[in-house]
Amino acid sequence: MKIWQKSTDVNTDVNHFTVGRDRELDLNLAAFDILGSLAHTQMLEKIGLLTEVELLEIHKALKDIYNEIQNGTFEIADEVEDIHSQIELLLTQRIGDSGKKIHSGRSRNDQVLVDLKLYFRFEIQEIVEKTSKIFQRFQKLSNQYNQVLLPGYTHLQIAMPSSFGLWFGAYAESLVDDLEMVYAAWKITNKNPLGSAAGYGSSFPLDRQMTTDLLGFDSLNYNVVYAQMGRGKTERVLAQGLSSIAATLAKFAMDACLYMSQNMNFISFPEHLTTGSSIMPHKKNPDVLELIRSRCNKIQALPNEITMMTTNLPSGYHRDLQLLKENLFPAFVSLKECLDILDLMLENIQINPNILDDPKYDYLFSVEVVNNQVLDGIPFREAYKNIGFAIESGTYQPSKEVNHTHQGSIGNLMNDAIAEQFKKTVDQFDFEKVQRRLNVLLK
Repeated sequence: MKIWQKSTDVNTDVNHFTVGRDRELDLNLAAFDILGSLAHTQMLEKIGLLTEVELLEIHKALKDIYNEIQNGTFEIADEVEDIHSQIELLLTQRIGDSGKKIHSGRSRNDQVLVDLKLYFRFEIQEIVEKTSKIFQRFQKLSNQYNQVLLPGYTHLQIAMPSSFGLWFGAYAESLVDDLEMVYAAWKITNKNPLGSAAGYGSSFPLDRQMTTDLLGFDSLNYNVVYAQMGRGKTERVLAQGLSSIAATLAKFAMDACLYMSQNMNFISFPEHLTTGSSIMPHKKNPDVLELIRSRCNKIQALPNEITMMTTNLPSGYHRDLQLLKENLFPAFVSLKECLDILDLMLENIQINPNILDDPKYDYLFSVEVVNNQVLDGIPFREAYKNIGFAIESGTYQPSKEVNHTHQGSIGNLMNDAIAEQFKKTVDQFDFEKVQRRLNVLLK
């Protein structure tokens, strides 16, 4: 069943090719299609295109379908093209002609746009909440192990003393900036495209501000042409936000894979969180971390994939945009799974407290020795040469007392300030306001 079909049947192969994976992927949009229709029909009643009785009948039926979606009993029939068609078909079957009126002043173009934006808001909230758990985990570990030193590297060469406090804390602060990227995507997502119809508006006196308020959007996509141009752009910016979090997780996973190797032995995990080898009985493989790394690297390719799919499209709707769902929807699932499994790994991470007892790390402290001479009044460049000559001649003696006190250093991690930054970033999303509006719509 196609809501646009007239008297000619579409070729079966063309139908299969154009529908693609929509039935499968559109189930993600089902609840949000109901929300959009609740707001749209409430507005239609206000402008006189529905009676109060019709509105009550439509809303009851829509909420019944919403409950079926929430209970997992809703499905899109094989002969139905997409979620929009399925819901309109069910309404018409259940309440008759009233169900045929809900599409007045609306096109599938702006219907899918608003569904997507409502769905993206939901996914953003879930990702922010899961990212917040990882942030708290990193901060807790940073504070717990703030005095435990480990080697810092540049060029993969032993460089200067670092600490587990610095290491964990660095990834916590990285997530602050990542969520700033996600917040930029949230601001673009949280604008209402409904009422743009097929991209050129409507001759009906639609009240677009009303649907904006009902659905908890911050504002409108005002220009109806731009509302349609936002499809693809919203996905690209959102993909950049996901990519930013993914880059942080991938880098941490790479560090952790190195640090748990026998050559380093900085960290370890319980055996039940690692995997083994079919022929080497000693192996404890970091498969979870390796898969986080690879999955997150794949997510980092997502902005480019979306860019390539939308580059050089003229204004207006094009069927190319349908395929964006196939790239973006699985990325939400994958990133959330990575956040969940990383939380489990961090909960069980084990720290080696005696790494720097190994004499191969003595050269980590060369800068400390240089700085001690500078504090005694020797010019820095001369002190640098003195210690360089001592290393060459074999007379160098490390000073393993580390006294870093400036902001953000080993002895002054600034974790409270980072936590305050994180809270300010998360508070900007104002998820509670959105949920309050939707709760009213569903009453």
